[in-house]
Amino acid sequence: MQGKQKRLQCSVSCLAVRRKAMMILLRLDCCNTRTGCKPYLFWQQLVLKTSLMELPGLAFALWMFICLYAPVDGYPSGKVREACTSMIPCHGSSPQPSPEHTITVNGTEFKPGDNIEVHLFGPDFEGFFIQARDAEHLDSPAVGSFMLVDRRLSQLLTCGRTKNSAVSHTSKAKKKYVKVYWIAPGDAPKRVQFLATVVKKYKTFWVKIPGPIVSQLNALSPATPLHATSEAISASHPISYLSKPFNASGCGSMKFCIRNPSSCDPESASCFFLSFQQEKSSVFIEMSGPSEGYLAFALSHDQWMGGDDAYLCVNENHHVHVSTAHLKGRSPPVLDSENALEDVSWRLVDGVLQCSFRRSIRLPTYKGRFNLDSSYYIFLADGEASEGGRIYKHHRQPLITNGIYNVTGLPQDIGGSRSPRLIKAHGALMFVAWITTVSIGVIVARFFKPVWSHSFLFGKEMWFQVHRMLMLTTVMLTSISFVLPFIYRGGWSKQAGFHPYLGCTVMALTIFQPLMAGFRPSRHAPRRQLFNWFHWSTGTTARILAVVTMFLGMDLPALDLPDPWDTYTMIGFVAWHVGTDLLLEIHSYCLVRKGSRLLRCQSGEKNLPLKRRLNCGFFPFPLTVEVIEDDRVQILQSLTSAEAEGRLFKQIVLTIYVCGNAVFLIAFLAAINQI
Repeated sequence: MQGKQKRLQCSVSCLAVRRKAMMILLRLDCCNTRTGCKPYLFWQQLVLKTSLMELPGLAFALWMFICLYAPVDGYPSGKVREACTSMIPCHGSSPQPSPEHTITVNGTEFKPGDNIEVHLFGPDFEGFFIQARDAEHLDSPAVGSFMLVDRRLSQLLTCGRTKNSAVSHTSKAKKKYVKVYWIAPGDAPKRVQFLATVVKKYKTFWVKIPGPIVSQLNALSPATPLHATSEAISASHPISYLSKPFNASGCGSMKFCIRNPSSCDPESASCFFLSFQQEKSSVFIEMSGPSEGYLAFALSHDQWMGGDDAYLCVNENHHVHVSTAHLKGRSPPVLDSENALEDVSWRLVDGVLQCSFRRSIRLPTYKGRFNLDSSYYIFLADGEASEGGRIYKHHRQPLITNGIYNVTGLPQDIGGSRSPRLIKAHGALMFVAWITTVSIGVIVARFFKPVWSHSFLFGKEMWFQVHRMLMLTTVMLTSISFVLPFIYRGGWSKQAGFHPYLGCTVMALTIFQPLMAGFRPSRHAPRRQLFNWFHWSTGTTARILAVVTMFLGMDLPALDLPDPWDTYTMIGFVAWHVGTDLLLEIHSYCLVRKGSRLLRCQSGEKNLPLKRRLNCGFFPFPLTVEVIEDDRVQILQSLTSAEAEGRLFKQIVLTIYVCGNAVFLIAFLAAINQI
């Protein structure tokens, strides 16, 4: 009943808005027939009245429509971070009392770093949400992290500060059984209980189904031997478990370190860390980063993959396998049958994979191993791995040092970049062109013709010269930026989706615009209006496609600006430009309307009512010719005053707009620089 009342209220609001719009049309039509309003004034008044007078009503009606008709569809994709604390789905109904599903585990005790199998099963269900919490404080945040078995059925979520601390469904397809692994953290409470929320249907669900409780062992040996994943490795080089995470002490003074982001702490869940510390004739290496699959670094003679000496730490069946490999082109790495690494240790806690090992500076008997006393580019990559330890291509660009370094030389603490310099330059030039120069050029051409019509620069009107200079700059920057990805890739990129296709379209339109402008007809030529429409439509299409292309390019692996910051910032820029354009459009219309009223008064409407004649500047008694001439001078002075007032307003808006564009541009350039 309440839903029907709300929909009725919304319908009444919409009808009221439509009725007001019809009243405006009728009033404007009367103006057109009785007072002799020009046709273009009719449309201008229609636009202004519907956009200014009726805007609050339209906004309210739109808000009511969104509130009443936006579907509350739950979370069919499993992105249920909003329910991290309560574990209650927003389905608008109460949970069921008696659960039908069961949680089981494969053990009752654990120590930090252990992997515990967690099973959820029962009658067909569509959604689920699993967490592990302190058994003594079930309202506390989730503890530990999970690993997936079947990515088609389940996905990892981050609740609070712990990465991958929850598991949920990927779709509402029916399922009977889910299996995941829980990884015990180093700071786990003494007793941990598993909880699950299960959704059978949209209105039928159970919240916080209690699962088994697992207890932590009293003590943990600092180096507990584990079963190696390779018989050859276990026979010669035992693998041990790291009891504590790495730290950055000694970076730049005792050991050579690479960190991303710069100066980050390897104990944090967002830090990629690689260190080299020389010890006599060997080098001790530490590698750390947020990854559930694998971490790898490679020594290379150039900044391209291929012919490189690689080292991998792979999560294989919930134990980390450390191996050497050789990279051939862009094909998957070829793992070595013989391993030259010693003192291998690893740790996998809270979604952070860490491994350490030692190798000799020179390994003449091992083919493909580089000498560590030479200089190389250093790559650091991460990606996903299957249950059997098979690795997949890294989903983003690897971190690459900006120059060649000798890891056994002078200790340094450096960073790197996940984006090649040519791609960075490509993105930066495109941002300069399509956020700054083209946007300002369009605003100047559209709104500043009357403002700078009497100002000249190099023999031409100033607005035209400024517009032409900015547009030619856009063409030049776009052309230079356009060729950079082709130089970097050596051809067409097949992994970039629609971005290169849209980029080529934008480039073609960018070249076509100045060519078309070169054949511009004279101002009073019959084809001038047709040219104006083509020029405007081509430029507008290019700008829209350029924004879409930038949206797609910001998330490509070669650039990959911070997400979702990049999307929100680009939306902010679009809103900023559209808002400024609308403000100047409304202001221009108001000036035209004011001038039209004065011109109608000047035409001598002597039969107007007394009030309107006074508003127009007429007197209620017969006028002489001299008085009429004085009135015309007064009218012209009023027009000049209004024009000056409009000029000042537009100049202030342009100044603010340019400053705002500069802020957006600096934000994007700073983000590119930090990649």
